[in-house]
Amino acid sequence: MQLSIAATTKRSDVIAQSAPTQIARVDRGVVSEVLDHVALEEPLEIRLDWLDGDTRQQKSVSITMRTPGNDAELAAGFLFSEGVVRLPADIEKIVGCGPDNVAHGGQNIIKVRLADHAKVEWPKLQRHFYATSSCGVCGKASLDALEVPGLSAITNDGFRIAPKLICTLQEKVRAQQSVFDQTGGLHAAALFNTAGELLALREDVGRHNAVDKLLGAQFLAGRTPLSNQLLFLSGRASFELLQKALVAGVPMIVAVGAPSSLAVELAKRFNISLVGFARGERFNIYHGAARMSDID
Repeated sequence: MQLSIAATTKRSDVIAQSAPTQIARVDRGVVSEVLDHVALEEPLEIRLDWLDGDTRQQKSVSITMRTPGNDAELAAGFLFSEGVVRLPADIEKIVGCGPDNVAHGGQNIIKVRLADHAKVEWPKLQRHFYATSSCGVCGKASLDALEVPGLSAITNDGFRIAPKLICTLQEKVRAQQSVFDQTGGLHAAALFNTAGELLALREDVGRHNAVDKLLGAQFLAGRTPLSNQLLFLSGRASFELLQKALVAGVPMIVAVGAPSSLAVELAKRFNISLVGFARGERFNIYHGAARMSDID
């Protein structure tokens, strides 16, 4: 059955992602009233609809604070990176639901209807129903539930990139961050190929949401695993973001900020090339230098 994404979620791609606000600006002791823009942040509830025996069930699986837009991709990316769905065919339909009177004119509830063959194993989806925009992993019910099952190490075949190209990625991403230019308050996640060409980019007030939107778009288009691409992060590299990349088969992550200890541990365990503090002409390689074409 062909995946259907309702028009109510498609329109979220073109809604405003920032809001005007009147502020008092102080410059060298002089106060002036000016119009500024702040990034929109609203809750999104993801509901799952699946066949359980002979009857269909519905359950809320996550509430996250996100920047409205690309909500269907966000929901698909979340379910994909959590291991709930493995193939685009597992999802039958994604629809927006709930009231239309939220601030951005869209909807803050999205329902993902799974195909009849898709099975849900709830013990493996142990999240509290609230996750802040800055942390996706803090909602996990226990440390045992942190790791998505069935993951394997990524081979060194098929992806190599020149170090000089790593130094160009941040500038290319910033050139495409129109909402960040307005607000200064959005994270970005982007995909690049081995030639350093920008393939796709998503922004969100939450780091994990930006990655879910980015990977969700590729998943829905049937492009995963992403074995010939790297994931660029505008902030730090956390355990959860590396795990999302691992589920999608991404061999390299380049982050502007620092990695956490668990992120480095995961990179070494599953052979993900991990680059941090990628700013200007400098960066640190925490694992996987073999995928750099000019570094032994």
